[in-house]
This record gives sequence, C-alpha cells and structure tokens, in this order.
Amino acid sequence: MTREYPDEVAGPYEAPPCVFEDRESRQIAVRRYDGDIEPLLEMYRKFDPEDRAQGIPPTDEDQIRNWLEKLMTDDCLNVVAWHGDKPIGHALLVPDRQGSFELAIFVLREYQNAGIGTGLIEGLLGAGREEGIEHVWLTVERWNKPATALYRKVGFVPTDDGSFELEMAARLSPDTE
Repeated sequence: MTREYPDEVAGPYEAPPCVFEDRESRQIAVRRYDGDIEPLLEMYRKFDPEDRAQGIPPTDEDQIRNWLEKLMTDDCLNVVAWHGDKPIGHALLVPDRQGSFELAIFVLREYQNAGIGTGLIEGLLGAGREEGIEHVWLTVERWNKPATALYRKVGFVPTDDGSFELEMAARLSPDTE
C-alpha cells in the first residue's frame, strides 16, 4: 500500500521538554518518556472505557502492561503530558513497514477539551522531527469530530476516505529524494 503525504511540511513544533498552560489554567509539562512504566500503567487503569478507540488502550491491567511494554521500545517515540507528578496524557509514534510512523494519542477524560491534546501532539511531532522522522499518519473514527479537528489544527490532512475510519497524514520534513 502506498500512502500519500501532503506536499507542505507541517509545523512548526517545539520538541519536549515544554510547559504550557491549558484552558483550565493548569500547568502541563510534556516530556519524552523516561523509562518508568508504572505511572503510565496507573494512568491507563483510570482510562474511561468510553474513550477507548479501535480497541485501545486495553482494559485489563496485565493487558495494559503488555501493551505498554511493546510500545516503550527504542523504535517507538513516546511523550507524556504531566500535571504535577501525575501523567494525564500519552502520545506515541509507532514505525510501520513502509518507513513512516503511525500516531496514537490518549488523554484522560477530565483533561480533555483543554488544549492538552494539541500540546501533546505538537511536542510529539517536534520530537519526531528531531529524530529525523519524515512521514506520520493516523486513523480516526469518522464520527470523532473533536479528534478530527485537532488533527487538522496541528497539520494533518485527510488522505483516504474509508467508510468507518478516516486516514490522515502529515509531513515533518521535505522529501529528500
């Protein structure tokens, strides 16, 4: 499968660490994953079942741990949003077989709609650009208008008009070919 990417480079993005104030006047820090899986495990235990999309994150603690261990490797890029000492969001880029990266993002319900997703994705894409990642894509459930608007806001454009899911893509650097 050949995925199309926009010609225009998205951004600019600030790479973590970065701090911003959300719409609720909370100080949110975005940092690269530091290797400690336990705080994220606790965050995902609290994740609202209604906020799960496409079967992730898993619901059972052992399944969450196994899932996180597969994602917290050197080939994946992970950033975490913190409110004080509590992780409240997680975004990651997972490599695919074509040399591009798939984006996934998770924000606890009580922190949604406050600008945290924007800051988290921008930090992730800034880190991705620093790592030399050129192409990023994602799928989103078509009915999820808030997520679709967020992805457009940070530079993603629709690339595939599937029936249930919408595929979107962003270019982090100019083609070097």
